[in-house]
Amino acid sequence: MNPIHRLSDLPKLLAVLAVAYFLTSLGHFSHNAEFICEYPNLPASLTRAKVYAVWMGITSVGVIGFLLIRKRFVMTGLLLVAVYALLGFDGLGHYALAPMAWHTPMANITILSEVVAAALLLTATLGLLVSRVRQRHRVSAG
Repeated sequence: MNPIHRLSDLPKLLAVLAVAYFLTSLGHFSHNAEFICEYPNLPASLTRAKVYAVWMGITSVGVIGFLLIRKRFVMTGLLLVAVYALLGFDGLGHYALAPMAWHTPMANITILSEVVAAALLLTATLGLLVSRVRQRHRVSAG
């Protein structure tokens, strides 16, 4: 396996998974913002604008991760992409507030699709991180 030194060296699968997570996250947060009154037990202080602001904050973590990879800070960038993916599990918090049955079918679809996309991105990113650590270990032991 070739070492990863820049963004173009990343497997295309990682880019596809990142785009999939980005889109499913946007779908979930947009649905949440636009139909906020349909999500059971959300705090009254939560507004449409706050939902979009949180999404932009989460997304910025992933964008910074990919920018760092592009600038050849690959390990740090991959770690940030992993954090970005981990943040996709936050949607499961809806089920801590109310059971799945209390949510609309579309709310469940957007929540669960974001979680699945985040899990796939996290798995691929952690795989690349482990591979990178092993390559470094082989070079230093070599």
